[in-house]
Amino acid sequence: MTKVLVIDDEAPIRLLCRVNLEAEGMEVLEASDGPSGIDQARSDPPDVIFLDVMMPGLDGWQVAEQLLEDERTSSIPIVFLTARAELRDRARGLDLGGLDYVTKPFNPVELAPLIRDLIARVEGGEREELRRAKLAELRRLIEEG
Repeated sequence: MTKVLVIDDEAPIRLLCRVNLEAEGMEVLEASDGPSGIDQARSDPPDVIFLDVMMPGLDGWQVAEQLLEDERTSSIPIVFLTARAELRDRARGLDLGGLDYVTKPFNPVELAPLIRDLIARVEGGEREELRRAKLAELRRLIEEG
């Protein structure tokens, strides 16, 4: 069973993810802030992490840096959840090592297919290729903007 950790300070967002992902047969773990999310990822590593960018205290960027620096959690794919549609913010998340981003508000039924595709591609050895493609797409958008 696919295990997803949702790190977001907003309970309604965590609930939305939980309801939709559990309906797709996935196990959902939740953390309401960065430090507890990091602890959870280390103690019970998920297959994918959904990480909110804008959180009080330790923000999503800092959480991602800590997860990616720790050998216990560095290989877990991170998908950023962001209310900031700013292209540079998305690029920053990918530069840090995230593999994708979902802009709030999002369509919750799109989460499970995104997770399945991400896991299949990472397991197929496409992790860096996926990240590079997303970055190239963003850089193009930034240049056009």
